[in-house]
Amino acid sequence: MRLTSGDAECKITIMKKITALLSLLLFFVGIMPAANAYVDRPNAVITILDKTSGKTHTTTIPVGYDAKYEKLNFIVRTCKQTDPFMAENAFMFIEISTASEGKIFGGWMNKNEPGENPLQNADYDLWLVNCE
Repeated sequence: MRLTSGDAECKITIMKKITALLSLLLFFVGIMPAANAYVDRPNAVITILDKTSGKTHTTTIPVGYDAKYEKLNFIVRTCKQTDPFMAENAFMFIEISTASEGKIFGGWMNKNEPGENPLQNADYDLWLVNCE
């Protein structure tokens, strides 16, 4: 059996459509896990180092509530943990202020990379322990 040019063009068109559909399928399969990659948690567990005394204090702060430790005031806006099927990590968005200086920090903190976006303060260090 011999193919005509019309048959060959039809097969090429079908192959292009199949390739496009497979590409779309792979694209959406790649995106879907990322959409649910983080789980919101209601509490952030943080550790605070008082540099003047050398003491650490670990505390749990509910998301959305004001908390206070010595001169520091905290508001954790969100705390997210990675999906159980991914490598364990946690992230929080926190705002920190003092009565004398006002807002001294606002941003994301990463459990596995505490030095990536640290609180830079002469009296305190603070890092995320976990989201619960």
